[in-house]
Amino acid sequence: MMIRAREGIVLRCVEENDGFQEIEVCVEEKQAAAVVYTALTGCVKKGDRVLLNTTAEYLGLGTGGYSFVIANLNKTAGDLTGPGHIIKLRYTPMQAKCLAAEEQESEFHEIFKGFDSLKGRPVVAAPLHSILGPLCALVKKLRPGTKIGYVMTDGAALPVAFSKTVPELKEKGLLDVTVTSGNAFGGDLETVNFYTGIIAASEVAGCSLVVVGMGPGITGTGTKYGFTGVEQGYIIDGINTIGGLPVAVPRISFADSRKRHRGISHHSLTVLADIAKTKALVPLPVLETQRFEYIKNQIQEYDIEKKHLVVFNRGEKVFRAMEEYGLKTTTMGRGTEQDRDFFLTIGAAAEALLEFLS
Repeated sequence: MMIRAREGIVLRCVEENDGFQEIEVCVEEKQAAAVVYTALTGCVKKGDRVLLNTTAEYLGLGTGGYSFVIANLNKTAGDLTGPGHIIKLRYTPMQAKCLAAEEQESEFHEIFKGFDSLKGRPVVAAPLHSILGPLCALVKKLRPGTKIGYVMTDGAALPVAFSKTVPELKEKGLLDVTVTSGNAFGGDLETVNFYTGIIAASEVAGCSLVVVGMGPGITGTGTKYGFTGVEQGYIIDGINTIGGLPVAVPRISFADSRKRHRGISHHSLTVLADIAKTKALVPLPVLETQRFEYIKNQIQEYDIEKKHLVVFNRGEKVFRAMEEYGLKTTTMGRGTEQDRDFFLTIGAAAEALLEFLS
């Protein structure tokens, strides 16, 4: 296993946010897009020589065609700053120190030591990053003032800065706090795992609703268990372990050409039927008759109702919320017109949450 590394020259900075630069580089006599995570490598400027990981761009992977800066060759020295001793990206050349919210040096350490239970508060287990925006928008519209936290796992993209959704939601007041757990990094709070990530969002940041799920970049292999979304199953179990109410949003589509993703995706069916060992609230949308019967047959075939609490809501309000807040969310490249049922499912989940939010 190797990476494909090449040197390049920075041509210009296209975009710059907290912890993130998108740049244009000249590499192998071609102009290309690249990403800099400034917490790892420092900032770069026009004319800098940079060492790039070009693997994803070379293979045509779904990262927007980006290469990633490994090092600024014009500035090879860097120093540690601030407290903390928890390491993320452990035992890799990019390992970095952070202050985890729960560690002994943290001002919040005693909160974690004294934590007992979430006392039934809802926590959403999301299977895809694209669920985050529409869900937050509808919850904020239906229950203004709800403080929402997002716990990003290390199931996909590790830097929260890679997400274009998160800064948009924060700018629009739809997302209040980010927590990066495991080897994910760059959130408002850092934690060692998603259990303490949920505790940090709810107890430290005071969020009444927490959404847990991976960043952009889910991976699948066309096999039953070979997809990163299996994490939704053990997140459900983890939420129950710490006394929360797991709300499992399924992945539903009738626009995907792949039969295994028709109706309730095989990913969600596998999670709910096989991976999760404990009970979750599973909100489903009321669809037009033929499609509604299709998903009800799937629920029956996989014995989902015997294991979980299934509830139905219409979900149409999600479209008004997305329009009101100017969200152009897509899933697998499809928007609300091309994949209406996917978004109705998110709307149904948000409506189901209302009775549990204080």
